Amino acid sequence: MSSLLIQNSITSVFWQGNVKGGQVRSRIRLGATLKYVPGSVARRVIEGQGLDPLRSVVRIGVRPPRLALILGNLEKDPRTLMLVTVMKNLRTLGYMLKGFAVKNGESRSLWEQLVGHITILVPDQLGHIDWTSFEGVIADSIEAKEAISSFMQEPFRSVPLIWIIHEDTLARRLPAYLEMGQNSLISHWRSAFGRADVVVFPDFSLPILHSVLDDGNFYVIPESVVDVWTAESYCENHTKQKVREANGFTEDDLVIVVLGSSLFYDELSWDYAVAMHMLGPLLTRYGRRKDSSGSFKFVFLHGNSTAGHSDALQEVTARLGLKEGTLQHFGLNEDANGVLLMADIVVYGSSQEEENFPPLVIRAMSFGIPIITPNFPIMKKYMADGAHGIIFERHDPNALLKAFSLMISDGRVSKFGRTIASSGRLLAKNIMASECITGYARLLESILHFPSDTSLPGSVSHLQQAAWEWNLFRKEIGQQKSYIHDSDSTGAFIGRPGVVFHVEETFMGIIDSRNPVDNDTFILSEDLPSKQDWDVLEEIEQTEEYERVETEELEERMEKGADDWDEIYRNARKSEKLRFEVNERDEGELERTGQPVCIYEIYDGAGAWPFLHHGSLYRGLSLSSKARRLSSDDVDAADRLPLLNDTYCRDILCELGGMFSVANKVDSIHMRPWIGFQSWRAAGRKASLSAKAEIALEDVIQQVTKGDIVYFWSRLDMDGGALGSKNALTFWSMCDILNAGNCRTIFEDSFRHMYALPAHVEALPPMPEDGHYWSALHSWVMPTPSFLEFIMFSRMFSDSLDALHDKPNETRTCSLASSDLERKHCYCRILELVINVWAYHSGRKMVYINPRTGSLQEQHPLPQRKGFMWAKYFNFTLLKSMDEDLAEAADDGDNPRERWLWPLTGEVHWQGVYEREREERYRLKMDKKRKIKEKLYERMKYGYKQKSLGG
Repeated sequence: MSSLLIQNSITSVFWQGNVKGGQVRSRIRLGATLKYVPGSVARRVIEGQGLDPLRSVVRIGVRPPRLALILGNLEKDPRTLMLVTVMKNLRTLGYMLKGFAVKNGESRSLWEQLVGHITILVPDQLGHIDWTSFEGVIADSIEAKEAISSFMQEPFRSVPLIWIIHEDTLARRLPAYLEMGQNSLISHWRSAFGRADVVVFPDFSLPILHSVLDDGNFYVIPESVVDVWTAESYCENHTKQKVREANGFTEDDLVIVVLGSSLFYDELSWDYAVAMHMLGPLLTRYGRRKDSSGSFKFVFLHGNSTAGHSDALQEVTARLGLKEGTLQHFGLNEDANGVLLMADIVVYGSSQEEENFPPLVIRAMSFGIPIITPNFPIMKKYMADGAHGIIFERHDPNALLKAFSLMISDGRVSKFGRTIASSGRLLAKNIMASECITGYARLLESILHFPSDTSLPGSVSHLQQAAWEWNLFRKEIGQQKSYIHDSDSTGAFIGRPGVVFHVEETFMGIIDSRNPVDNDTFILSEDLPSKQDWDVLEEIEQTEEYERVETEELEERMEKGADDWDEIYRNARKSEKLRFEVNERDEGELERTGQPVCIYEIYDGAGAWPFLHHGSLYRGLSLSSKARRLSSDDVDAADRLPLLNDTYCRDILCELGGMFSVANKVDSIHMRPWIGFQSWRAAGRKASLSAKAEIALEDVIQQVTKGDIVYFWSRLDMDGGALGSKNALTFWSMCDILNAGNCRTIFEDSFRHMYALPAHVEALPPMPEDGHYWSALHSWVMPTPSFLEFIMFSRMFSDSLDALHDKPNETRTCSLASSDLERKHCYCRILELVINVWAYHSGRKMVYINPRTGSLQEQHPLPQRKGFMWAKYFNFTLLKSMDEDLAEAADDGDNPRERWLWPLTGEVHWQGVYEREREERYRLKMDKKRKIKEKLYERMKYGYKQKSLGG
């Protein structure tokens, strides 16, 4: 919104608030300019090159970039008009949009025409959306805060988030929080604002007001829809004549309204002094004139309507010998729209240069009022002198008089003035529209990650639209709706209470309703505890805690009776029982007893918990100890495989790292004939097994008695995040698309390094296109012995892949990535496809289970693989010998490179280890026999001697 939204709260913020940790001075020097300085994120967007570097590289994109749009509500208001216009243009650039809303509303049908079905985010379902399937999320309004809370946990913290804040509701509450010392509440909002990659404001005043929450991620994209909307809505219910009559002006009066700055203070505004100095000659010439048709009236519109302004105006009127009533003052806390509507000419007389195009000027232009303005840069940027208004040289009274002479003819607005007013009204209708649209397009290019399989959006230069979508909202503008009812005295939208006050209730208790005396500002109840009350409460709690600890220490030193010790033993046994039940066996573990298969669901972060299953078939596998579900027997992968405590290694391996942890001493955790895995993303992307498919899987496993077979249910296609094999692309083409076009090259180099193949020998295993599916999302089940063979191959392949990225004197780079997020998870997508190469060439039977119906269909039948399989490279004997060679080198400390991944991914065993362990056991046995013989000899020689009781 325009800066007009926050006139009544800006004083208290600057007088009381903290800006970037420093206390604001109680006074601002006369003539100083209040200016918003962009943070690090804004500078990166301004100085960045966008997608130009990526556009210069050959790229194979198979799907458009996906954007999620979270709407605070579905009302038809100026905010919706702006956002609809922007989203419509983003769609023309190639973005695919998916809509969500916190509250339903009348604009739902309009949004569904633009982005498809709108999902209403009820609280219970906020955690059931896989946000990682989107390249970015745009949240609109402060009311989207509850949805944003779901982005503050892994695995969603890496999803780029843009949060648009239109309202000033929170800004008007911050001074109260600061005054009461509610640091926890401020920290809560700072954390929410800090989660957003970018917080976008529609003008430069709002980021200043929210400065205590600034984490360097504030950004401004100016727009003016609310001012034009407000002006047109006001005209639907008011006329110039009636507004003049209500304020004591006649139809014959020539009313000249002088506007002040959008930023003002409670005292007599600096704008008053500047305007009086600037208008002095004008008042002398026109203030005393009275034509036959009327008189000149000067109205100053700035600041608050206080007695100080009226007294000052009366003094100037008397000193200049003007007629009483010639000079009048109205505050912005009054009917500012009415003052502008009754004007014949508007003079912009601000005391400082503003970064915004003045919102009141836009409203005046929308009312069809001719504008006279000093030559501020922001005015010259949008207005053409002599076309949309008259721009005069600052501090040049003659230039101002000349401008007025052009505007006035015979005590009326001249024809030239009316022409300027008309063109100015057309300009105001869509002013800043083009800048706003291109601003969001550039912001997305700078913030979003574009994976290798996505096509890049069109260039911002392709955008042609420079107008708002007024035709979609024409009916709403003419109606007095809740938008107008929830506005301040100027008609500006100030936002509904909603989430801001819900958070206050959570932190501080009950909140009073609106205080009608204080300009509709929401205030805290006087019954709520103050900072002093909290300090007293904290002191009481500390005293009680000290007394409790002291009492416990005294009890420990006292003698315990028999009954007391019985109670201690009973509590100890109870504690051990509870600890065993919580950490070792829960209901799911008991149900799994006797089951032939267990599917481990791999996850990393509490945000994935709602996607995990419960029951006998599934068990959670947490890649991070901190993210493990409470009160469950989920496997702690990092505890079983210390390598995963290294954030870098955990990020580059992803789900395969969890499989390595299960395979590490597998008998200690998994003793079932079949084992399966599934990424949490399978449920998030509607690709997990249904209850019907689960039954079908268990039935077929019970019937299979022998043979190597792999069942999978998440196939490599568009729904799984890649491209299906039925789209006339080979497996390696799909792999290239998923991995920045380097998949087959990297795989060939890794395969050659793994088997030490010479350069003239082909090293890329053939994966023919036969119209069948390939596995994705690590969703498969196989016999446990086969799984261990797969892990043996995967460990060596991962190490070989890592060797290509471990070059001395070079920073860690990833040749399999086209974005920063892909570089972080460098090996993940190619390792996700390794299961297909291993299963195909090792001769495993591959069967696809339809996750919905449970029907089975064999893929890539074995007879059709003849002549294609490279079975010699996937022979168990060969892989076992290679594994033992690596184990021998690791056991001897003969590392091939400084950062050797293979020994850290699992057990290190070779024949020498077995022999050494056997020799150690034999040594211990012989040592025990020797000690027994020595003891018997001593007893025979000296006899048995009992130690004295006091010895």
